[in-house]
Amino acid sequence: MTLNIKNILRKTFRISLYVFAFVGLIFTGVFIGMKLHLTDVKGSIDSRNSFYNQVKNTQTRKEIAKTEKYDWSSSPEWQTLKEALIKDQDLILRVSKETGIPARILISSIISEQFRFFTSNREAFKKYFEPLKLLGTLTQFSYGVSGVKMETATNIEDNLKNTQSPFYLGKDYENILDYKVSDDIDSQRLSRFTDEKDHYYSYLYTALYLKQIINQWQNASYPISNRPEVLATLFNIGFTKSIPKVNPEVGGSIITINNIDYTFGGLAYEFYYSGELSDIFPLSVQ
Repeated sequence: MTLNIKNILRKTFRISLYVFAFVGLIFTGVFIGMKLHLTDVKGSIDSRNSFYNQVKNTQTRKEIAKTEKYDWSSSPEWQTLKEALIKDQDLILRVSKETGIPARILISSIISEQFRFFTSNREAFKKYFEPLKLLGTLTQFSYGVSGVKMETATNIEDNLKNTQSPFYLGKDYENILDYKVSDDIDSQRLSRFTDEKDHYYSYLYTALYLKQIINQWQNASYPISNRPEVLATLFNIGFTKSIPKVNPEVGGSIITINNIDYTFGGLAYEFYYSGELSDIFPLSVQ
């Protein structure tokens, strides 16, 4: 073997080694970032936070909603999202019946997540989701139509079994997310969220998360079952940030629609009281 060939092989080996080291560094960084919650989306407290806590009566909120104009309702993202939810109405109503979470409460959080996905992925929205009127299925750190992290999905499952958890729902729900086989649970869990043709588990995990949060706050004597904006905020920021108190904060991720900024929880509130899709998903909280 000539000296020139040896030099080429040596350089090729070094380059390959550097490439593998770099890829490994990236994966290590992502893993650490997820563990430290550095990949979590930063949010904000809604500027109308005091308003949400002052106007708690459902009927009063409905009267106020009649006088408000909702700019997001004229956006192409909403037109796509609305038609996609109509396609999924049977699944949504099924999950609502199975969990006891009102369908409109359930989709309020999902609508905020979908708006966030559509507005931050404009090219994909225009080329794929808008023409086909489909919900976006997230596939990076968060999954499914509601953007559930695998860590959150695991926590939801664990809360169903842990009788000491403040999120425990009772024996009736202990087995609702059981797997048919005990092997490779992580892959089975991921497949529940990545089936683009069947969003059942996305809706089910979301509903159970909301139900667990409602249960936690109810047990602490701070009921929030009639607070879609609070539930959506807590869905957005996670279990660890769910701390029952008298005046919960509304906010979360910032979502920009038609050049107007909304918080995750504030957008859920506006949808809930807007009357949009109320013929299918009626306002039912008391």
